[in-house]
Amino acid sequence: MGRLCISCLFPASWHFSVSPAACPRPLNTTFRQLVVIAFFTLTIFLLYILLVFDRNRWGRLYKDKGNRYSTKVTDTEATDVNNPYLNYGIVIDCGSSGSRLFVYCWPRHNGNPHDLLDIKQMRDINRQPVVMKIKPGISELATSPEKASDYITPLLTFAAENIPPSKHKETPLYIMCTAGMRILPENQQSAILEDLRTDIPLHFDFLFSDSHTEVISGKQEGVYAWIGINFVLGRFNHINDGEHAVVEVNMPGTATQEAIVRKRTAGVLDMGGVSTQLAYEVPQTVSFASSQQEEVAKNLLAEFNLGCDAHQTEHVYRVYVTTFLGFGGNAARQRYEEHIVSKTVLANSLLGKKTGLTEDMPYLDPCLPVDFLDTIRQDGHTVYVKGLGDFDRCRQVIDPFLNKTNGTSTSLNGVYQPPIDYHNSEFYGFSEFFYCTEDVLRMGGDYNVAKFSKAAKDYCAAKWTLLKERFDRGLYSSHADLHRLKYQCFKSAWMFEVLHTGFSFPANYSNLKTAQLVYEKEVQWTLGAILYKTRYLPLRDIQQENFKGNHTHWRGFTFVYNHYLFFVCFLVVVLSILLYLLRLRRIHRRAAQHSLSSAAIWIEEGGAAQLTES
Repeated sequence: MGRLCISCLFPASWHFSVSPAACPRPLNTTFRQLVVIAFFTLTIFLLYILLVFDRNRWGRLYKDKGNRYSTKVTDTEATDVNNPYLNYGIVIDCGSSGSRLFVYCWPRHNGNPHDLLDIKQMRDINRQPVVMKIKPGISELATSPEKASDYITPLLTFAAENIPPSKHKETPLYIMCTAGMRILPENQQSAILEDLRTDIPLHFDFLFSDSHTEVISGKQEGVYAWIGINFVLGRFNHINDGEHAVVEVNMPGTATQEAIVRKRTAGVLDMGGVSTQLAYEVPQTVSFASSQQEEVAKNLLAEFNLGCDAHQTEHVYRVYVTTFLGFGGNAARQRYEEHIVSKTVLANSLLGKKTGLTEDMPYLDPCLPVDFLDTIRQDGHTVYVKGLGDFDRCRQVIDPFLNKTNGTSTSLNGVYQPPIDYHNSEFYGFSEFFYCTEDVLRMGGDYNVAKFSKAAKDYCAAKWTLLKERFDRGLYSSHADLHRLKYQCFKSAWMFEVLHTGFSFPANYSNLKTAQLVYEKEVQWTLGAILYKTRYLPLRDIQQENFKGNHTHWRGFTFVYNHYLFFVCFLVVVLSILLYLLRLRRIHRRAAQHSLSSAAIWIEEGGAAQLTES
């Protein structure tokens, strides 16, 4: 019969053996051995439960923190105005056609100097963004600047009605004027701004100083737009979650420091009706071919710190941003038509031709749909135009309008452009980049040059009657109108040339997304402005956290780790109970042995006495 012996480096009384012959108790062990086995089994089980709990707990925390920026933009709940820890901020965008007010809110900062404020748009009880627009633009008051404060009052009254009165004194107000004011003489700008600075504090309690109202440059507007989009995309959250691409960044002014690795930010392409804008981060130190080029680059590169600590470089960014006036879709078409008129008039006068003078002898335009008839009137001249619908030919004839030079590191109009790492970059295209790909071609989203070129060629080559029939049947986007149908061919070619010839994006570039919304939200440059303007506010909350002292620190420490303390206490209690039971058993055993020995002695003494008597 076999016998299995099990032993380890424990006291001898803990060793036991298992015999298959008989097991009066489980495994033929003593009570002490059973207690020890149960104790170790319970300990291992509790440790396993604790590890699983911790992994799930910290995994959820990590996941929640990593998704903080992507989930907050989908939050459409009404803002809780009864929350005393909620802060508010106001930004008014004074544009050329009107002024728009945006109200933002954010909770108290978490005290971590590496995190930015969690800013989002305020929403009313109907879950709608607190936004208001008035017309015309404030620049219309150039000759009557004393009316500026009256002009802005409806916007501020609207904000005061939505923001809790107890928060007015600590709510910063920023009034930023853009294109419309930029074209005014400086004395007219100053007169309008001075009226705002003087009268607003008399009627409203918002946190408002002289520096809170200004005329911002196109460069500032571009930087704010870049900040807003990347904030919504979560690119300023530097947690390495493995889901986002990263990039090595050489900090500005710290050439001797080792490069840091952080999330790759997204570049911005924005083509409006009048201008085109380009903004992207330049992660590597830029070298210049000449001192003149360096001087030009200084006006196009913006270096700023979004963090609350000026000594920390985690949120330092170097961004290239420039605006090309006259390179928007409508402005480019206007320049192109002016060229057609001047070219046709000159050719007719020199060669005695009558091209474009009548509908029977129209000027053949490759940038209009096939057989589409149009009329151009410039400086008293009228030119009749007929579409040819040739996409490739259209690209060739509009290429000179880019004013592209042969110099290195240049883009539209010969303007300096730092190199782009096309293998490790990402861009978002807005406005005309989205309209050209989506409204008619229905290809918005991920940009593919081959698919876009084919779709643009097919559209240009289609007859106008067919395109009009499709439009009447509602086959295009609801945003498409007859103006879009007429000039879609031209604008597609212009967008293509600006992107690939002007900005030198390669034909195989696959990281461009055309979009109108980010996470189903329209992102305004005002979001970037409030984020930049309030970047030092977290210092207040961080200092309050530091002033709480060690007692609060240890209280928080024990709160976080109280389950560990509970586990240790539980083990101590269980061990004490087991030791107590073992002690009782030992005492009971000794008492039993003593009784048996006493009985044996008594029996022996009794037997001896009987023998003596006999």
